[in-house]
Amino acid sequence: MTSKVSITKIGIEYAHRFLGYEGEAQYLHGHHGELTIEVEGEVNQKDGFVTPCNGIKRIAWDYMKNFDHALIMQEEDPLLPEVLKVYEKQGIKNGAPTNITIGLPIDNELAKAYPECRLVVVKKVATCENLIEVFYSLLKDKLNIKKMTFTSGMNAASFTFK
Repeated sequence: MTSKVSITKIGIEYAHRFLGYEGEAQYLHGHHGELTIEVEGEVNQKDGFVTPCNGIKRIAWDYMKNFDHALIMQEEDPLLPEVLKVYEKQGIKNGAPTNITIGLPIDNELAKAYPECRLVVVKKVATCENLIEVFYSLLKDKLNIKKMTFTSGMNAASFTFK
């Protein structure tokens, strides 16, 4: 039997800026992003799925929660310490009672999440291409990912793995 693919999509709302970029994206701005995950494998004859889409979504969402309604900043962004000062002053740096969507911990060579204050700090500029790299690093050991596509506003990137 040939290998098949299950596909699911996950949407996030986030803000970021491109540090060192000359143009509109140098300013803090927001997007709706959509991550499409294609998982490859054999069809399970019992249930008819390669991997049930709700299973893919559950595994991915555990990490993607960190990016939803979050600020994504590069670690060297001079705004980062200022944002943290404002969060401290507002009493939300360590979380707020309304912050109930907390993702699994992220702390790897590409990104570190601070879910209590809805912040993800990344090593590279938060382009679609670089965010796919971050998302793949979080999910590659949990899903047999064939391809990922991330769309943000009118921009998109796609990578095929393996």
